[in-house]
Amino acid sequence: MRLNTFGKSERLSHKKYIQELFSQGSSFYLYPFKVIYRPFSGIDENQVLIAVSKRNFKKAVDRNKVKRRVREAYRLNKPQFQSPVKFQIAYIYTANEILPFRNIEKKLISVSQRLNKMSTLKHKNDEETTKG
Repeated sequence: MRLNTFGKSERLSHKKYIQELFSQGSSFYLYPFKVIYRPFSGIDENQVLIAVSKRNFKKAVDRNKVKRRVREAYRLNKPQFQSPVKFQIAYIYTANEILPFRNIEKKLISVSQRLNKMSTLKHKNDEETTKG
């Protein structure tokens, strides 16, 4: 795993996995993101999908700008997303306006902290069930 990259192995692109994520995954909302996640054991690093609604941003230029900002914020703060449990994650951008990069970055860090809390709780529960 290289820290300052966002390679193909980190992108969630397989149609079957995307369908499973949306049908079986858990979710929470933290403005401007709806986050859908699911623990996945067959991967070495988190896999991420970034989606921006065509309804909120008619122009592809605007959608791509938002996706670039989210990708860059994820890439720069990737060490905070490391946890014992690996996830498949969908970030769905729900705001109606293009937020500044710093705001997106702060919210993405908050999302990572929340996912890390969930993964440590799940990891502890898994250890307890294997011991007992």
